[in-house]
Amino acid sequence: MSNDIAVLGAGMHPWGKWGRNFVEYGLAAARAALADSGLNWQDVGYIAGADTIRNGYPGFIAGATFAQALGWNGARVSSSYAACASGAQAIANARAQILAGLTDVALVVGADAAPKGFFAPVGGDRPDDPDWLRFRLLGATNPIYFALAARRRMAIYGSTLEDFALVKVKNSRHGLANPNARYRKEVAVEEVLESPVVADPLRLLDICATSDGGAALILSSVEFAKSRGLSPVRISGLSTVTPTFPKTVLDLPDFATDSAMTVPVGERPFRSALADAAYEEAGVSPSDVSLAEVYDLSTALELDWIEDIGLCPPGEAEALLRAGDTTLGGRIPVNASGGLASFGEAIPAQAIAQICELTWQLRGQADTRQVEGANVGIAVNQGLFGHGSATIVTR
Repeated sequence: MSNDIAVLGAGMHPWGKWGRNFVEYGLAAARAALADSGLNWQDVGYIAGADTIRNGYPGFIAGATFAQALGWNGARVSSSYAACASGAQAIANARAQILAGLTDVALVVGADAAPKGFFAPVGGDRPDDPDWLRFRLLGATNPIYFALAARRRMAIYGSTLEDFALVKVKNSRHGLANPNARYRKEVAVEEVLESPVVADPLRLLDICATSDGGAALILSSVEFAKSRGLSPVRISGLSTVTPTFPKTVLDLPDFATDSAMTVPVGERPFRSALADAAYEEAGVSPSDVSLAEVYDLSTALELDWIEDIGLCPPGEAEALLRAGDTTLGGRIPVNASGGLASFGEAIPAQAIAQICELTWQLRGQADTRQVEGANVGIAVNQGLFGHGSATIVTR
């Protein structure tokens, strides 16, 4: 039995620092997705919202917030928070409702109005909260754990600062062609290397910003799409698996790894397991992939993800990058959208925006950033605390 669902519409509000309420960004994205689908708001039977915990009570109940803003229509609703995987959880909720036969059409929407500067913990004193503790006890802001991952890569595989800079150069070039991107300026390797050090070895231009923005999808059953005479792209696999013991690579805000002293190291690390489960469900393999949208919180993390999703063996992502394979026109473009390097983080919208990009690419609607002949795409992200996702979109 196929678990495919159809992507009928995709819409976004451009990323930036707009200084307005997050609901405005989500509404714009939702209305764009509805227009793209050719459906009416009354056709939607389920609303899946991705939550933003920094925007008050409406952010915590984003599904209902957007349903009210669009006009109560009696649809079922859910709200999901999984940090950076919130959008993928919302998509998974909508897919489950569709596959269960509880609705034909679902709206998935996420939006954020992010703070200035890097993310801080939610306010208040919470000494039993490891996320609060990693800021207060370790001073470990997000860029610090990005830097720890970069240092690990340098130690294990010999990655260089120039390798990291080349990722930013590639993604900035891709972002030039994306009207929804916040940063649409090409940069050179020297500019990256000469930008201020934030958390050694990462420079300012190695790290993504925080942004405002929104993204939305209109999803349906394949049968509904066929009844309308449509042949849309499909979500053919969606994995949100958790890690398996032992989890030997430290992910803040965890303070320690699982012990591997008495058991062998696991066959597949967490991020690889996410991708493998999605490939298996979709019935495809890494060799089938036309393009990938990966979670480039930092330039170094993009290189890790390239290996995690099976595009090359561990330690060979730099060679793929330097050969031009991961750029537009190359064998397997990565972050043709420009990635978070060009967008910044609007946390609830990120995973949804990745599927918007894959949808436009597989439809052949990506304009000058189009990947020729694209028919299978993968999007991946991680929300920490065991949250993450991998989604396969097919033509």
